[in-house]
Amino acid sequence: MNGPGGDSLSPNWFLRYSNLVITLESIPLFRMLNRNELQALRFIAQERRFAAGQEIFPEGAAGDGVYFVKTGLVQISAGKTAQRIVSRLGPGEIFGEMAIIEHQPRSATASAAEDTEVFFLPRGEMLTFIERSPAVALALLQQISHRLREFNRLHIQELIQSESLAVIGRFAQSIVHDLKNPLSIISLSAEVLDLPGISPEMRAKTQSRICKQVDRISDLVSDILIFTQGTNKQVELIPGDYAAFVQELIGDLRAEAELKCATIELVREPPPILVRFDSRRLSRLFFNLVHNATDAMVNGGKIFLRCEVQGGELVNEIEDTGPGIAPEVADRLFQPFTTHGKEHGTGLGLSICKKIVEDHGGRIAVRREPGRVAIFSFTLPLAK
Repeated sequence: MNGPGGDSLSPNWFLRYSNLVITLESIPLFRMLNRNELQALRFIAQERRFAAGQEIFPEGAAGDGVYFVKTGLVQISAGKTAQRIVSRLGPGEIFGEMAIIEHQPRSATASAAEDTEVFFLPRGEMLTFIERSPAVALALLQQISHRLREFNRLHIQELIQSESLAVIGRFAQSIVHDLKNPLSIISLSAEVLDLPGISPEMRAKTQSRICKQVDRISDLVSDILIFTQGTNKQVELIPGDYAAFVQELIGDLRAEAELKCATIELVREPPPILVRFDSRRLSRLFFNLVHNATDAMVNGGKIFLRCEVQGGELVNEIEDTGPGIAPEVADRLFQPFTTHGKEHGTGLGLSICKKIVEDHGGRIAVRREPGRVAIFSFTLPLAK
């Protein structure tokens, strides 16, 4: 909000203009009026005084006229539960102007921030005056347009800030949610290590599982940092035995699924072929897809994994017995922050999956078939 002469509304502004007295003819809206028009304006204008802290009009009151600050300072506030200051107006500035163009209740409260004098022009008389003076009508329209643009700008800034804070909150929830499963596995594995008479083989297997979950937590944090920072770091893809990779990973996937009373069935095992991949990031891809499946199956269920070579690429499919994909999010499922029907999460999981697959030179998609729910599939190029 600007003060007279366009000065920014700052503490210095209050010091400079707190004792300024404005006459009707010096108000910008009326500067173009001739002597007869000014005389008519003085006839309809009323001068009113308000002590510091006194209410000029409350929110919801009838819009009976428009005000101009003669001297002092007017504070405009709004809010149904808690009043929030939206602007402060000094000498020469207009408020309550919407009452001229629409006969509606006041949308905000005006009060005197210090001892204040105002000019009040009743709505009926002001409308008659505007009809006789097109120049005033145009100037008033410009003033209202400027006020609305300023309000919209501030409102949009507040919405962006509010939405950003909400996203940060949901994002934090998602991180906590993603950490729970590996921490639960570590906790259960630690209990197994304390069992009496545990065999050396079982001890080694349990310790290995704990180490993998610790690495997984580290990888999860790293992936989130990469995603939020938008890093374009080149992924190092190393040729490896894909069948051996899946066979080693399936045990950890099953342990995680069991936390949600779900089981994983490897319907079609991957053939023993070479694929160029980053085992750490590809593991994250599988965990994210299994995560989504177990979250969708509230009362438990089954997850089916299938792998096969089709036309020079490896096709992987993950299907579950959950309720499927909601139609309203199907078209934007892999976009960041898309989620539906989940208590936790921002929808980052599938967008990270998409990035991982694309970094491997593949594609990811979801489809539905008659009598079946959603089937996620992703492709990986075969090593040349």
